[in-house]
Amino acid sequence: MEKQENERFRDSIGTLTEEGKRSWVYPKKPSGVLYEYRKYVSYILLAFLVSAPFIKINGNQFLMFNVLERRFNIFGFPFWPQDFYLFVIIMLIGVIFIALFTVAFGRIFCGWICPQTIFMEMVFRRIEYWIEGDRGKQIRLEKQEWNADKIRKKGIKWSIFFVISFLIANVFLAYLIGSDRLMLYVMDGPEAHLSTLLSLVIFTGVFYFVFAWFREQVCIIACPYGRLQGVLLDNKSIVVAYDHKRGEKEKGRAKFKKNEDREASGKGDCIDCFQCVNVCPTGIDIRNGTQLECVNCTACIDSCNDIMEAVDLPKGLIRFTSEENIEKKTKFKFTARLKGYTAVLFILVSLLTGMLFLRSDIEANIFRLPGQLYEHKEGTIISNVYTYKLLNKTSKAFDKIHFELVSHKGTIEPVKTDLIVPARGMAEGTLFIEIDQSALKNEKDKIKIEVYSGDILIETTKTNFLGPRSYR
Repeated sequence: MEKQENERFRDSIGTLTEEGKRSWVYPKKPSGVLYEYRKYVSYILLAFLVSAPFIKINGNQFLMFNVLERRFNIFGFPFWPQDFYLFVIIMLIGVIFIALFTVAFGRIFCGWICPQTIFMEMVFRRIEYWIEGDRGKQIRLEKQEWNADKIRKKGIKWSIFFVISFLIANVFLAYLIGSDRLMLYVMDGPEAHLSTLLSLVIFTGVFYFVFAWFREQVCIIACPYGRLQGVLLDNKSIVVAYDHKRGEKEKGRAKFKKNEDREASGKGDCIDCFQCVNVCPTGIDIRNGTQLECVNCTACIDSCNDIMEAVDLPKGLIRFTSEENIEKKTKFKFTARLKGYTAVLFILVSLLTGMLFLRSDIEANIFRLPGQLYEHKEGTIISNVYTYKLLNKTSKAFDKIHFELVSHKGTIEPVKTDLIVPARGMAEGTLFIEIDQSALKNEKDKIKIEVYSGDILIETTKTNFLGPRSYR
């Protein structure tokens, strides 16, 4: 019965009151060694996130996800609808990597790398501390009547939040439509692109809603990763954990008394100061064990270490560790489960690497014109008519395009000469292939065609050639 009572916190999320209303979280401003590391990591990732749409590699945007035009750039490599299989493999690699990382290190991705957490904790929350003060001042400000001071502080905060949300929306739009097009729209003015302006306003509203009001609820309610970790984690996973063996001991937690010998009294090292709870951005008590709300931000580790140092007790009461390490003092092991994920990840990465090396800059597709049969020409020449499409996946144009038939003795005559395939564009047209019937072995022969830009071979493709049935 007592155990059930202690586990009642798992019946609902930590940001709800017993009446079912939202319990607003006012986390104490974190400080400490790990928080400083987090700041460095966050600022690097923020710089990358903001600059990535504006970085160009070989004329290609470093990262772009243009869903409407079905154009994607990943690390400077352009991907088209024809490359969808590569995109699927990249997504699978991402999923397997996150699964592997979670099995080994819990939800540390959420606390240290996730853009939602970085923007919330390292941008919006720090602005809030700067304007409204730390936890206690924020709570008092929220409870006080609306006066000039409260209106001024709230107004400044909300205005800055809106401006930052607008800037984030612009960066987000640069990922979707491309930074060059975004800058062109900015230069043209909002009146010239009202539909884009409407999209920008919607994005701004969404980001403002998330960071000004919804906040940690994204991690707790909306993001499926918290539920996913419940499936992936086991007692061998390294997570932010409270050492209950050391913190509770025989007589449990107790307030700190000066000059007290806690070892002799049997009291645990946890002095029940609640600093780990006050500093938590999702409002949980880490001493209750692993919870889906915990994003492994390590703020509670820094806070607890400061208290332990102040009362002259060993640090590490809350630390990165596994449940198995707390219970049995066993070290981290590379389990069969981790080996399995690693093997799958290695296979997928190897497959993707091979496909990227084999991927050509030009994709050529040559098809027989539907509904057309072969034609007898002068002597014993058989002619077929084809349509071709040349897709240029690079940022440079290809000119002096010509085709050569390499599998059979024959000729290829495009209807249009002086072919050019524009950068990140497509060229299409019609061509005739003529082969002497003596070179045909079947009524439908597979022929091989090479596509050249000047003297440079840029692609090889195959298609079918129809001939008379009597020459099978």
